Amino acid sequence: MRFMIVVKATQDSEAGVMPDEKALSEMAKYHEELQRAGVLLDASGLQATSKGWRIKYAGQKRTVVDGPFTEAKELIAGYTIIQVKSKEEAMEWARRFPNPSLDGKEGEIEVRQLFELDDFGPSEAVERFRKMDVG
Repeated sequence: MRFMIVVKATQDSEAGVMPDEKALSEMAKYHEELQRAGVLLDASGLQATSKGWRIKYAGQKRTVVDGPFTEAKELIAGYTIIQVKSKEEAMEWARRFPNPSLDGKEGEIEVRQLFELDDFGPSEAVERFRKMDVG
């Protein structure tokens, strides 16, 4: 089972405030523990939305909307992807995730299970994804 730990953005992360050495050290320690346990698949921080864009769809029409985006509580600042044996194990790891906000302010993470190709049942399209080694 794969889970994504989603780090919610804050006003600081959207302003480009970089974590200090203490915060980076706590994150490094946590991710080293994930790696030693053999459950870490990927992890990264994301640049502020001022450097990004969104694509809005209306049927076949696509519109590009440049960042920044204002609703910081709905934005993502980073992620960690783990592969574990159960939801309970994912929850144990998530509870240990360091506070992602700066200076002990309020922060939030969200944990979501990723779909596996087997969740979709057999189909030609699923087999095409298997050949790509995706999912």
